[in-house]
Amino acid sequence: MSTFPVELPEFPDEVVTEALVRYIEPPGLGGRAALITLDNGYDHTKPTSMGPAGMRNLWDAFDEALASDAKFVAVTGKPFIFLAGADIKLMPLLETRQQGVDMARAGHALYRRLRDSSIPTFAFVNGTALGGGLELALHCHYRTVSAGAVALGLPEVSIGLIPGWGGSQLLPNLIGPEAAAQVVIGNPLNQNKMMRGPDLTKLGIADAQFEAADFLEESVAWATAVVNGEITVERAQIDHGESWQAVMAGVRRMVEEKVHNASPAAMRALDLLELARTASFDEGTAAENEALADCAASPEFKTSLYAFNLVRRLGRRPEGAPSAGLAKEIGKVGVVGAGLMAGQIALMFARRLEVPVVMTDLDAERAERGLAHVRAEIDKLEAKGRASKLKAAKLRSLVSASADKGVYADCDLVIEAVFEELKVKQAVFAEIEPIVSEECLLVTNTSGLSVTAMAAKLARPERLVGMHFFNPVAVMPLVEVIATASTDQETLATAYAVAKKLKKTAVGSADRPAFIVNRLLGRMLAEVTGAVDEGTPVEAADVALDELGLPMRPFALLELVGLQVAWHLCAHLNEDLGPRFPVSANLRRLAEADVPVFDPDAKGRGRLTEAGKALLEFGDKASTAEEVRHRVLAGLAEEVALMLDEGVVPGPRQIDLAMILGAGFPFWLGGLTPYLDRAGISAEVSGDSFGAMEM
Repeated sequence: MSTFPVELPEFPDEVVTEALVRYIEPPGLGGRAALITLDNGYDHTKPTSMGPAGMRNLWDAFDEALASDAKFVAVTGKPFIFLAGADIKLMPLLETRQQGVDMARAGHALYRRLRDSSIPTFAFVNGTALGGGLELALHCHYRTVSAGAVALGLPEVSIGLIPGWGGSQLLPNLIGPEAAAQVVIGNPLNQNKMMRGPDLTKLGIADAQFEAADFLEESVAWATAVVNGEITVERAQIDHGESWQAVMAGVRRMVEEKVHNASPAAMRALDLLELARTASFDEGTAAENEALADCAASPEFKTSLYAFNLVRRLGRRPEGAPSAGLAKEIGKVGVVGAGLMAGQIALMFARRLEVPVVMTDLDAERAERGLAHVRAEIDKLEAKGRASKLKAAKLRSLVSASADKGVYADCDLVIEAVFEELKVKQAVFAEIEPIVSEECLLVTNTSGLSVTAMAAKLARPERLVGMHFFNPVAVMPLVEVIATASTDQETLATAYAVAKKLKKTAVGSADRPAFIVNRLLGRMLAEVTGAVDEGTPVEAADVALDELGLPMRPFALLELVGLQVAWHLCAHLNEDLGPRFPVSANLRRLAEADVPVFDPDAKGRGRLTEAGKALLEFGDKASTAEEVRHRVLAGLAEEVALMLDEGVVPGPRQIDLAMILGAGFPFWLGGLTPYLDRAGISAEVSGDSFGAMEM
């Protein structure tokens, strides 16, 4: 066997992926084929990944298979997993930049054996294929994918890296620069959006798609037909001229708009995609080597890795959650309200729990209107292929609506999603409690009101818990779980268990005003609008936080949540927490305006109309964007310190997790507190760093 061409360090803790070669004789092939299966010896809960030992194993497997008399060579994975890419847990162990270059070179040397093979090579993508896993498939001459495959993509940019094993060069030349930019940059910057099997087929990444039950057999038969010349695979012709350049210019504008060029990895990935237009494969992969080494040594990757591990670890095992064994089974759910938020919640419970869900509202007309909206959303899921015809029909049968709250009598859980006013919510629970069974859980979706105050007038306050879902409910992965001093362990355990079944990440919060995310976003908006009130031009205040790369600028966030809602939040925070949350006179004017204050042609960017600008009144103390940025960050550092002192959360890691999943703070910031530490703001405000990354 040949020697692996790149010297790589040994890592004793590497979970080694084996590359198991077996030979099969498909009917009609007239010979045998080599099938390489990637397997680390664990089930699907521990995906296969590539470290140095695994790379050497795959090299040896290629040696054997490519030197055999096989008519074709195919790579596949263990059940449900193709390959989850490079083992990023090992990357922080690299001691020098040169070792980073060597890791990139090793991946290129290994994979290009598939690309350069004189024997036809196939990737049978049977499940998860991320980063280096998808890049392995891209190097093969042909690709099939399972219709049931999930978690497919090139997520590197989301964690401060770039696709460094050929992805930036192969993908745009396979499916075109626009689609490639979406996969390499757009999806990672969109809450790290994943693709499914049908997405790979639609994009042209996969040449054929088969159902999961017969995937391997169908893939082998298809590969046999390709090798025999019975099937010809046609690929799209890619224009390498001016249209490529125009697409890249548009992508640069997208990155500037999305993260204000604050992601170094996104900018490097852009450069590599542009390079793929004219560079040879050797030139392109050499550039990938350097870019990957630079990114791996950057502070953004270090904080990204912290955020990645945080989401994975605390997302699976929420701190403070009681034993799951205490949780009750939920067989029917009631939703009080039939408005937009209530409808989203109802559909989510029906999709994930697959139990009957009934909504109510003040009258039959409103209830039916809410039900019609839910059914329209189900129609969209079916039209987009997100729900089969059978699944869509089942969802329609599960969700119902009524004006009679007596329908809650046999519910196991009833959640309110009514107007954010304490007296309204208290009245709802006062009406509901006598109707429901003794075992029924009562849940409030309040975004920041006192759950304790809601429980105060209940006969059984121990069964009330807060579950604050974020809008849009189907997209946002966070739910804040709020217990009062009265909430019993069974109720709390059920809330966490339900969150998990809903595929949400739960973060516990003490019952303090606005909980975690809204309290910090409220402080941020209070500082920005306060600066405007004092005399800072809106244009300067709005771009002050651009270097953080947040998904929305402050005024776009105000437009999204609604000025009345934002004003309501700020007023409550001022009342509950005092002058740190000043009541902005300008925000009040905008919220009370009877004319449109946001430009509808600006597509949600928070740009004020001339009428909106005319409502603003300014003081004589204008600040620069830099001064506003410092003011906001100092305010956030102060608020985090106070929240930790109050015991809102056990530690700063919960704050980071909540801000990543609930407010879209990028992974490369590490959430909120690592950024405050790195910028020196934590020490300036409280005399010490929060130190979440060192815990």
